[in-house]
Amino acid sequence: MYVFGVVTKLARKFPNRTILFSIFISLAIGVFFYTFFNPEFLLFGGIAVGALLISAALILRNINYSGIWLPVFVYFFLAGFVAFGTDFIMNKALEPHQSQRVLTLVGLSDDPDANYNVIQSKMTIGSGGLTGKGYLQGTLTQLKHVPEQSTDFIFCTIGEEFGFLGTSIFLLAYLFFLLRIIHIAERQRSPFSRVYCYSVAAIFFFQIMINVGMTIGLVPVIGIPLPFISYGGSSVLAFSILVF
Repeated sequence: MYVFGVVTKLARKFPNRTILFSIFISLAIGVFFYTFFNPEFLLFGGIAVGALLISAALILRNINYSGIWLPVFVYFFLAGFVAFGTDFIMNKALEPHQSQRVLTLVGLSDDPDANYNVIQSKMTIGSGGLTGKGYLQGTLTQLKHVPEQSTDFIFCTIGEEFGFLGTSIFLLAYLFFLLRIIHIAERQRSPFSRVYCYSVAAIFFFQIMINVGMTIGLVPVIGIPLPFISYGGSSVLAFSILVF
């Protein structure tokens, strides 16, 4: 993803600035999970984990960690790991704008610009009320009140135009779609087909939950499209390949 391409709105795309790299990575997830859950791989992993646990038990026995000292040791080890890991992720692994989004989500940042999209999105969804304002009748969305309202924040457009009832029916339709994929997975005879179907269901589930969570402020804004709804040819193409 970082070898070539141009950066547009903090996302790396092909030189034509319209096709996202990351959305096509999901096409390989099914194959990855099949390989990961392959019986030979699981046997090797089980042996490795077993050896690790036995080694840890012998080490703890030899250094005489017993009684209260073992919980204390584990507590301080986990506390140090979390503290170091959090500092490393926030300051080294994440870009500044990504760290700002996380801090805004947990309430540690008062920068209104960093949370502008989410604030406008929640306001737009709330204005839809119970039944919404009608198709293409949303005042805030028609005035382009929410940035990226046709892509990452498309759910707020649905919320304003169709209200709580409309979004509930919309999410129930997604639920039926996921259950249908799982039903198809149960009918597959080959392990690869079964694992692939489950992987597709998991991809769609997390895409939907993260996108909806972004628009209502439950997860950081990470630019995840809503399957088959968000504007963008690359996402529609990738999701269509996953299904068909």
